[in-house]
Amino acid sequence: MSLAGRIGIIFARKWIGGTTVSDALGAAAKLNAVGEKVIINYLGEELTDKAKVSKTVRTYIEIIRRMKSESINGCIAVKPTQLGLNISYSEFESNYEKIVEYAERMGIFVWMDMEDYITIDRSIKAYLHVLKKRRNAGICIQSKLLRSYQDIKRISKHRGIIRLVKGAYASHYGITYMKKTGVDNNYLKCMNYLFKSGSKFMVATHDDKMIGQARRLEARAHRRTMFGMLKGIRPSLARALIAEHEDVYIYVPFGEEWLEYSLRRLKELEHSMLILRSLISS
Repeated sequence: MSLAGRIGIIFARKWIGGTTVSDALGAAAKLNAVGEKVIINYLGEELTDKAKVSKTVRTYIEIIRRMKSESINGCIAVKPTQLGLNISYSEFESNYEKIVEYAERMGIFVWMDMEDYITIDRSIKAYLHVLKKRRNAGICIQSKLLRSYQDIKRISKHRGIIRLVKGAYASHYGITYMKKTGVDNNYLKCMNYLFKSGSKFMVATHDDKMIGQARRLEARAHRRTMFGMLKGIRPSLARALIAEHEDVYIYVPFGEEWLEYSLRRLKELEHSMLILRSLISS
């Protein structure tokens, strides 16, 4: 195995909720026990095989059913390309609707994760379509993209629920901010808009500056948001926010595709200190 692969294994032990549904639910139950809610994601994307897509849909249905029966406090997150977007839009939309409808009956919320920029228009289209009939769905928006402020304004007009992240996918001139300062400034701009004009939303970041500003805006706007973090990254910060009566959700990915996810997260982390914290924090 390559050096990158060996490093990925080290981090996966803290970041990943295991390889099976039972593993993920076990990890979720432990997080629930200390006051943390969860967002469970079945790893895998860019699927072009209908059989694999069908398996993914069945897996999410099983997760939802067991979250309900085992009283797991949290929600799930799906990716458009694991639900068939690379096969056809209709395949994706049908599978997405099926999952959201079943989740609504079980009382479970469904996030749509955002992927590479070429999927955004179709992802938002499906989300707004489902939103006409279901209210148990939200969508992830990446501040890394130049277009995201306008997307947030558009989605908010439909009272959509947004999870604001910085973004983990590749940078492209004319499409994404190329420097950290641009990503950060856009994050703050989007967050300010959500506090003023947005519906329910989540501030998903480990960045002290963003979290601090969110908490100041909470006090100023007299409204609460939700905070989202990755499993194994800055757990002490998550617990500190919970102690301050904040609503904290931990993203719990699981499945056999853990290595690719771990390596992408390694590239996304903003500085080496965050990596070190994930290893030594309890």
